[in-house]
Amino acid sequence: MKRLIFKTVMVMAAICAAVAVYGQGFGQEATVRWKISSEQTDSDTVRLLFTGKIADGKHIYGTESSQYPTAVVFDTPEGYTLCGGLREMSEASEYDGKPVFFDNMVMVQDVIISEGSARVSGEITWMACYEKKCLLPEYQKFSITIENRASSQGEIKAGDAEKQTRQFNWGIIIEAILWGFAALLTPCVFPMVPMTVSYFMKGSSSPAAGRFKAAMYGLFIILLYTVPISLIILITRIAGGDAVTADIFNWLATHWIPNIIFFLVFMIFAASFFGAFEITLPSSLVNKSDKGTDKKGLAGIFFMALTLVLVSFSCTGPIVGSVLIKATQGMFWEPMAAMLAFSLAFALPFTILALFPSLLKNLPKSGGWLNSVKVVLGFIEVALGFKFLSVADQTYHWGLLDREVYLAIWIVVFSLLGFYLLGKLRFANDDRLEHISVKRLALAIAVFSFVVYMIPGMFGAPLKALSGYLPPLSSQDFVLGSGTVSQTGKASHDVESTGRFDLHLPLGLDGYFTIEEGLAAAKETGKPVFVDITGHGCVNCREMEARVWSDPQVLDILRNEYIIVALYTDDKTRLEKDEWIETGNGDVLKDLGRVNSYIARTRFGVNAQPNYVLLSPDGELLAPVRGYDLSIPGFVEFLKSGLKDR
Repeated sequence: MKRLIFKTVMVMAAICAAVAVYGQGFGQEATVRWKISSEQTDSDTVRLLFTGKIADGKHIYGTESSQYPTAVVFDTPEGYTLCGGLREMSEASEYDGKPVFFDNMVMVQDVIISEGSARVSGEITWMACYEKKCLLPEYQKFSITIENRASSQGEIKAGDAEKQTRQFNWGIIIEAILWGFAALLTPCVFPMVPMTVSYFMKGSSSPAAGRFKAAMYGLFIILLYTVPISLIILITRIAGGDAVTADIFNWLATHWIPNIIFFLVFMIFAASFFGAFEITLPSSLVNKSDKGTDKKGLAGIFFMALTLVLVSFSCTGPIVGSVLIKATQGMFWEPMAAMLAFSLAFALPFTILALFPSLLKNLPKSGGWLNSVKVVLGFIEVALGFKFLSVADQTYHWGLLDREVYLAIWIVVFSLLGFYLLGKLRFANDDRLEHISVKRLALAIAVFSFVVYMIPGMFGAPLKALSGYLPPLSSQDFVLGSGTVSQTGKASHDVESTGRFDLHLPLGLDGYFTIEEGLAAAKETGKPVFVDITGHGCVNCREMEARVWSDPQVLDILRNEYIIVALYTDDKTRLEKDEWIETGNGDVLKDLGRVNSYIARTRFGVNAQPNYVLLSPDGELLAPVRGYDLSIPGFVEFLKSGLKDR
């Protein structure tokens, strides 16, 4: 048993080390779309024009504004010098007594070239406002080659089109809060709530002092959950940098070894929840923490909080692991925010009950229902654990866990959960159930309804509500009516070239899986390119495909107006030697996923998924990069913005 405990602790440490920035990004479109052009004014002077199209309903300030001026910051000049300052060419409007720009803004900067040509680069900064509110400052980098006696056109580099601001992922926060409340209903935690609050109220000189101590107790619980994981993430990020961190956590998120470990951890904890064995931390560690509670003042309160965290590990460990692993698929700060949300929900009852002690008498008594909660969480752990096995299966194309197999497992797991709620199954620590309560019956009805919802998925139903958790429909062997819709996703332009990858596009779409093949097809057909930066383990990618791509208008545009390129950043297919990429630090990237991840970072400036890029047949960016956003009208407008010049 000690060996099992030690292995479990080591596995949980590995899970904690996995938190960082890789996975799904959440972007929002820039409020201003900038274009750069140049024109010759005399023999050695070129005028740069910065033309910005401002989003509807927004306005930005001029270059001389005292608020947040729109500005152009140039990199250190090489081969040219700036002549005069940046000035406005378009006419400003007055808003709230200040000059602002609606719809469009044009700025110019004269440049004197010392040689035949020069590369001018820098950054445009601005802040958009609407009504009485202003958004966060934004920036976009630019780079353009200018020559004497010639005009040239330049677009903002695709790699710099990624916006500074990103949408907050409320989904993972809400999920973390729900898990935090669920943890309170476990046998390890629930009995300690009234005991702890009563201790603080009785051991204090006054009710106010008791409330203060209980509040500090809750704060220490939050810090104990949030600070360690935050330090791990920040140290990893500072030591490795964005590029190195991306590679490390790409491996953690997609390689078969960590995914199999995560799967086994979930199964072990589920078995523990079912009562097969008890997972606890070493008693010496708990005892040392418990001795610290004898100290006076805040130190004693801190050790009480630490003791709670350690004692409740067997119940909260699997839940914390679930929250953290899910959060690692987002931006680097998301695991920290998720852990903060979880710990806030977990610590909240201690503070509320200390403020209102009379509520203690309304709490239900401890009993067999607590073990039932634990068993229910065990079933959920089993279901969620198969997601990690599915990621490894898709990434390495093992073909073990196709969609119908995955669904069959979930249908069986949740059917067993329904029978358990009805009292038809009993585990070792369960009390005998003479009758079921109305609450258990309601939960059983909800569970069996969920099972019925999943059954049509065995025959090809899209199951949009579960799209982020299920393997893609293309992995399913039998789809009812599949004779009318192609499920292969093979490109009609170059089937032989594209077919070398065991990859498929969703919804019967045709396309490519390398940027070179897509651009070649675009030049042949004259169509723009829709680049889908995606991954096998990307939950939000599947959700976008099921809820946004499936819209008839979106699907029609994608199928008929664009060449589609899906860049899987986590696929392990080995490339031919002439397709390998050598990075600036000498590393050689040999598999499809690492090459696509490198292209996404260096060419398109994105380090997350999903992200969507629109390119001309020549590879020029046609619109700002778009990230995860379930707005169908917004996605349609995004797609149409790449067709305006056709």
